[in-house]
Amino acid sequence: CAFQVRFLEKVLRSFQSITVFQDVDSAYMNKVELVAKVDSLTDEINFLRALYEEELAQMQTQVSNTSVVLSMDNNRDLDLDGIIAEVKAQYEEIANRSRAEAESWYQTKYEELQVTAGRHGDDLRNTKHEISELTRIVQRLRNEIDNVKRQCANLQAAIAEAEERGELALKDAQGKLAELEDALQKAKGDLARQLREYQELMNVKLALDIEIATYRKLLEGEESRWVKCGSGVCVGGGSGLGMGGGLCVGGSNFSSGSGRSIGGLSLGGGSGSSVKFVSTTSSTKRSYKS
Repeated sequence: CAFQVRFLEKVLRSFQSITVFQDVDSAYMNKVELVAKVDSLTDEINFLRALYEEELAQMQTQVSNTSVVLSMDNNRDLDLDGIIAEVKAQYEEIANRSRAEAESWYQTKYEELQVTAGRHGDDLRNTKHEISELTRIVQRLRNEIDNVKRQCANLQAAIAEAEERGELALKDAQGKLAELEDALQKAKGDLARQLREYQELMNVKLALDIEIATYRKLLEGEESRWVKCGSGVCVGGGSGLGMGGGLCVGGSNFSSGSGRSIGGLSLGGGSGSSVKFVSTTSSTKRSYKS
């Protein structure tokens, strides 16, 4: 989470750097405009200086080329030298006044242009300073962007490696799951087979229990008949009974046999008995042979 926060902060700074770049472009455009204004003002100063010099030269030429037409008068009292000096003084005064006005206007314009140029020069220096600051900021942001790019590349490589490991782990898990499913199916088959065998064995046991109960009843009946024999009386007879695997009961002989086969398991049993009764008035003798 902390890395994501840092990453988002760096992305936000990158977006802010776009605004900085726009400010840099705007400052650069202002610089270009100011440089153009300075060049225009310099050209204007040069033009005004040339114009002033041209007007001054023309005025001096006019003053030097001024010709005074004097009417000759034979009056000997006319002071020509005074008149010429007066006219010359007037023209010189006009020329001096024009020169002073031109110099004053030129000086005023020159001072105004110097003030304007100084102001634009200050703006230009401030703009250069801002551009240098923005250049340092841009360089720092570029370094940060390079670091973020490297971190992104490292993260992408780590993600790719993790995805590869995850795919291998997933394939391994899927293989183990398939093996477990096969084993489970096999175990289910074995369990079903064992359940069938168990059910068959239970059926055999039930049948044997029934046979044993039947044999017990028959034996109890025979014993009751034996007890009734007395005083030299001998009861004999023959009878046969077959059940299941086989049972034969008769007279003085008793035999039984049975057999079961379940799958690969076979159960079988057989027995033979010979019973002989001798009864007297005082004792009873029983003999079993097997």
